[in-house]
Amino acid sequence: MKVTILLEELLAAGHAGAEYDAWLIRINEGDQFSSGFVEINPNSKIPAMVDRSGPEPVRIFESGAILVHLAEKFGAFLPGSGPERAEALSWLFWQVGSTPFLGGGFGHFYAYAPEKFEYPINRYAMEVKRQLDVLDRRLGESEYVAGPDYTIADMAIWPWYGQLAQGLLYEAGTFLQVHEYRNLRRWAEQVASRPAVQRGRMVNRVTGDAASQLHERHEASDFETRTQDKIAPAESEAAG
Repeated sequence: MKVTILLEELLAAGHAGAEYDAWLIRINEGDQFSSGFVEINPNSKIPAMVDRSGPEPVRIFESGAILVHLAEKFGAFLPGSGPERAEALSWLFWQVGSTPFLGGGFGHFYAYAPEKFEYPINRYAMEVKRQLDVLDRRLGESEYVAGPDYTIADMAIWPWYGQLAQGLLYEAGTFLQVHEYRNLRRWAEQVASRPAVQRGRMVNRVTGDAASQLHERHEASDFETRTQDKIAPAESEAAG
């Protein structure tokens, strides 16, 4: 989601060279272990990208690396130098380092583990709440995470902590008392209102209502013509 949000933001900002193809990798079916995908990401994780805009294809894996690559390529959403750049990169890598606690720790034990154990849920919930507090204090000082401008740091953090603050992740908003984090919630809603974020959130999406699911994206018009609510009926008629 971070990467598709950035690509959609780049296109919205007029960078036509950011036009992209997105293919769905079904990790529950093992697509990430196919030889073609492993050639792009030896670690068999999503996301992964191939930049074919130059004389030779360039593979990039890990979301933080992809965001930096694209931001530098187009000269957008990442300051070029100075304290502003350092701040944006610091928050970007804060997200890269912190979300294993949220996704691999709290998310697993709270939402996905076949048995619920109080100790790991409480342990990871405490760390997630500490991270929420860090963000809430920061966003009490600044409109966006890295400063007054919207950057790839916001795009990286929002899919995790922004959606959590809005009650959209793990349905854990009440449990984590996200209503307490007023600055974080203000920022989360501000980012969520951006049309490019809304489009980026749809790409490769396989949950939620069919109108929000765009399994593959190959051109801008796919948002109007290829969401699941539009192609599923046609596929059913063809099968019939």
